[in-house]
Amino acid sequence: MEDGTSKSPGYCGDTGDDYDVLQWDTREDCEVRQILDRIADKWSLLVIALLDQRTLRFTELRRTIDGVSQRMLARTLRHLERDGLVSRTVHASVPPRVDYALTPLGATLHHTIRALVTWTEEHQNEIASARTAYDARVVAEQEMAEREAAERDAIARDVLAGRR
Repeated sequence: MEDGTSKSPGYCGDTGDDYDVLQWDTREDCEVRQILDRIADKWSLLVIALLDQRTLRFTELRRTIDGVSQRMLARTLRHLERDGLVSRTVHASVPPRVDYALTPLGATLHHTIRALVTWTEEHQNEIASARTAYDARVVAEQEMAEREAAERDAIARDVLAGRR
């Protein structure tokens, strides 16, 4: 294989010293981007976190995750199963019982998610302060823009009325 040649059409890993982090982010067919898109969505994160505690049935997951639709949960579980992060066990019973559990690969991902949650908890006050400051700045900028527009309108009216 020629130096710098991709291993596969979807491969976008580091190929040398000229590594660019945006390389994977801008390519739609990049497997890294696809995996990050999958595991970073809100439903996947919640499912992985819940399954770290124990095996759960579909209905238990749906009841526990506030706001998720049946269709979205089924889709999320299907994608996580396809990626090897969740296992699905169907029990031959009436009605059929389906259990979901983290695979060993999924368990390794949960450690990373836990680190992200810990970081969020440690910095939530700083983030809240930054949001408050940002919102106040946006409101002040909007008020200033409205005042300036009103002043320009007043000047234009005076000019048209011949007062200036």
